[in-house]
Parts: sequence; structure tokens; C-alpha cells
Amino acid sequence: MSLTRTSRRLADGREIIYFDDSFDAPVRTAEDRRPLGERARSGEVRHDALVGDWVAVAGHRLNRTFLPPKDECPLCPTGTGSVPSEVPEAVYDVVVFENRFPSYAPVSDHQPDDEPTDDLDRTAPALGRCEVVCFTSDHDSTFADLSPSRARTVIDAWADRTAELGDLPEVEQVFCFENRGQQVGVTLHHPHGQIYAYPYVPQRSAAILAQATEHHARTGQLLGADILAAELEAKVRIVAESEHWVAYVPFAARWPVEVHLAPRRDVPDLPSLTPSERDDLATVYLDLLQRLDRYYVAKDGSPIRLPYIAGWHQAPSSRGREVSRLHLQVMSVLRSPKKLKYLAGSESGVGGWVNDVPPEQIAERLRDVAR
Repeated sequence: MSLTRTSRRLADGREIIYFDDSFDAPVRTAEDRRPLGERARSGEVRHDALVGDWVAVAGHRLNRTFLPPKDECPLCPTGTGSVPSEVPEAVYDVVVFENRFPSYAPVSDHQPDDEPTDDLDRTAPALGRCEVVCFTSDHDSTFADLSPSRARTVIDAWADRTAELGDLPEVEQVFCFENRGQQVGVTLHHPHGQIYAYPYVPQRSAAILAQATEHHARTGQLLGADILAAELEAKVRIVAESEHWVAYVPFAARWPVEVHLAPRRDVPDLPSLTPSERDDLATVYLDLLQRLDRYYVAKDGSPIRLPYIAGWHQAPSSRGREVSRLHLQVMSVLRSPKKLKYLAGSESGVGGWVNDVPPEQIAERLRDVAR
């Protein structure tokens, strides 16, 4: 597959990158003529001394676009709706651009003089980058509807952005993810994902790194590899296998629907995948998403499109690569066709998770719904 990458600039200076796999894709020359003014700056990150984590403060995001009608969608190609969109071209394959309302950005309103002297009130500029990944120009589609070749283009875009963003001196962690469905807080219906390049290693990523480091020091083995080997030996939580990938429900799944997808080979991040592994990933990931969309059925027997969050857990940019192992986590808050799992007192208050659905039952259901 031949892939063409074209970088352009939007009216306020933000970067937009076209990833084209179509043989007849036009040369990307369209100009963004919207009167946008100066690009948004990020705010600051504040250190939570109680738990040792950071919190971004981004008040400007209160004004971001919220569930607009289809003809005002900012992710559709310009010319297909009633207003110019974030994508100046009339059609595209896959496109990535800097978020107009970023939590993290290359420029920040935080000033050095704002830095307090008390360690309990540490702040820093929210430097980094937030990007939007549009999987297709078709507003009414979804990732699960993509062809394997188009899904492969998205994978290449994720890998490209992981490598480039990870090289930025202020970036410590790159997280590629997708939120699908209003139940998980989606604010735009158009099929898209996001990429956050953080100036620190977020709490869950830090916990994974700490566990992997301790396991490697104690056993000389990669924790992710040993977990995968244990799941393959147990078999009961395996959902699907391919030449290069294994999908399984984790032994201690927290969500009513949760699946991990891991490569058979030890790799720290998406850029490290070979062309064959990327080809295979495109096929197995689409199969997994299509199974998830058949997990629940309505009373009339029709499948219920599952709301989910899918995120790639990768090695941090500048440390821990020798102990880290790539995997995808897909999770859903839907615990029955009409009921949501709320993170109430135990989960939200102290992080004491309770899952009403045994992981083995989740895996069995996902095996049963294979075409």
C-alpha cells in the first residue's frame, strides 16, 4: 500500500496532516480561509501532592464545540456542510490536525513568575500537543466500518504521530485513543480519535511502568509478555488470535466489557511494529470491534452499537522502553443493553473497583458473537 503524507497549516497556524492511501487522492493545496485569529494557548498543570499526579487546568475548553448538527460538523470536509470545517479539503482519506481546544499545546499562558515556592503548590506550563484523528470523511460511519486498508492507514498515522510527538523535548508520554458514543462523553459524532502528548507520565501509565520495572528486576522477564503467555496457557479468556496478535479479556478486568489486544512479539510502541504486524493488526482490530458491536442485542434481535474507549498503552518517550510492552485496551461502561456502569463511591472515592461481570463470561460472549 502506497501512503502519501502531506503537512499543511490551518488559518491560526495549527498543523494539519493528510494521510492518503487512495490512488486518485488530489494534491493537498486547499487553504483554510476562516477568520480564526490567534491559536489557543494551553493553561497549566498542577501537581496533586496528595497522590503525586498532575492535573491540567484548561478553562478555555468550556467553550469547545458540543454535538453540532451534521451540516455544521467541524470534522467533515469543507463544502459538504453549511459552514467551513477544520478540514479545508473537499474530501480526505485519514487526516490529523492539532486540536482547536487543546489541554496541552506548544504555547502556554503559564508564566515562570507563576511558579510558587511551596512544593505543595507546584505548577508548570501545560506544554505538549493534542491532536484529532479523523478516520474517514464519512460522517455516518465508524471505525468498525472501515476497510482493512483504511484501518491500516489509521495505524500508520498513529505510528507516525507517536514517533514525531515523542521526539518533542517537552513530551513524556504519547497516548492514542478513541472515545465512541455519547455515554462516554463524545462531543462530536463524526468518527474520530485523539492523540495526547503529555509533559509527564500520567498516573495509570506510571503505575504500569512501575509494575513492569519491578517485574523485570525480579524475573528478568517482560511483565506484558508473561501476562500474555499466562492468558494463552489458560485459554478461557482468549477472544481471538491471529498470526501476530492476541485479543483477550484480562484476568482482573475492571469494566463490564473489557478486552486487551497485544502483539505476540515484544515491542514497546506502535512505531516499532513491522509492516506485516500492521497489516495483521488492521484485520484483527476490525474483527474485535465488530464483535463488540454484536455483544448486546435489542429486543428485536438487532445489535446495539457499543459505546467504548480504546487506548494504546505504549512505552514513555524517554524512559522505561526496555521493560515496556505495547497493548491496546478497549473498555465499555455499558453493563447491559440499557444500563451504564457508574464510577460511584468505591471506584471514584478510593479506586476500589468492583466488576459485576466475570472476565471469563465476557470472553465467552465475545467468542460466541464471531461471524
